[in-house]
Amino acid sequence: MNPEIGLSTMKIYSLGLLLSFIGFAFSADLSSQERNDRPIVGILAQEYAKPRPSRLSYIAASYVKFLESAGARVVPVKLNQTKEEYETLFNSINGVLFPGGAVSLNASGYAKAAKVFYDLAIKANSKGDYFPVWGTCLGFEELVYLTFGKWCLSSTNTTAVALPLNFTKEATLSRLFKNFPEDVLRAFSTEPITENSHKWSLTLKTFNRSKSLKNFYSVLSTNNDGKVEFVSTIEAKDYPIYGTQWHPEKNAFEWTRPYIPHSPSAVKAAFFMADFFVNEARKNFHRFANAKDESQALIYNYKPVYTRAYTHTNL
Repeated sequence: MNPEIGLSTMKIYSLGLLLSFIGFAFSADLSSQERNDRPIVGILAQEYAKPRPSRLSYIAASYVKFLESAGARVVPVKLNQTKEEYETLFNSINGVLFPGGAVSLNASGYAKAAKVFYDLAIKANSKGDYFPVWGTCLGFEELVYLTFGKWCLSSTNTTAVALPLNFTKEATLSRLFKNFPEDVLRAFSTEPITENSHKWSLTLKTFNRSKSLKNFYSVLSTNNDGKVEFVSTIEAKDYPIYGTQWHPEKNAFEWTRPYIPHSPSAVKAAFFMADFFVNEARKNFHRFANAKDESQALIYNYKPVYTRAYTHTNL
């Protein structure tokens, strides 16, 4: 049975509607021959905390709309598929997003699928097949876990707070931020426009003590909960792999919590993040075997579900 895709923020009346924010986006510096203008990104599903036969896994609507707003379509990465099925899907999509949530980093179906796609992405990129990976909140933590090989997070007081980013010197030349307009970077660094919903963090101290993490990632920003400095944005040095401990997708599309920022600069900054990742996906030329397979894989085949407001803390 296909999992029902739960949409956690609001009912979508027309999933085919593409949100357009022309004033916010910037174009990838690629010719049409080097660019895939029909990018499809996989979003990893995750288990419900209390699953039912008709409701086994879900993807929050805000992640779908986040990617759609920058010109991508979405395919759900379902749980508990075979490695062969995941490999076929990997070779059909142009990038993958590991969303936030509240499941185990090593024992859940989410974690097991994430490892398959992480390993496939490393292998593909090493061979020159450009395949981007993005992790948000739990997805950020999953990337850290997969790279480090074991649990390395610390408890922080960051379950319901919006913060400005403390950029590092590496951010200036990073793939992620180097082409952002000055006003967007200024907003990121001076306004509380990055929403945090996590109780576990990668402390900067832990990062600096880890040879494997330091060799693999550049720290682009940090934050502080008043006691502990933690890593908030990363990108891999040699691979198109990116992670934010904060939630860019919430600024425009989630309205259930008063601490989620909705200012013009918050929304604009979020869409530059979406635009960056989708432009990364445009550098990949994987495709489905045929138009029918592509159509049947898209998330628009699933029933959107409106869910009431709920208390949610990401690990």
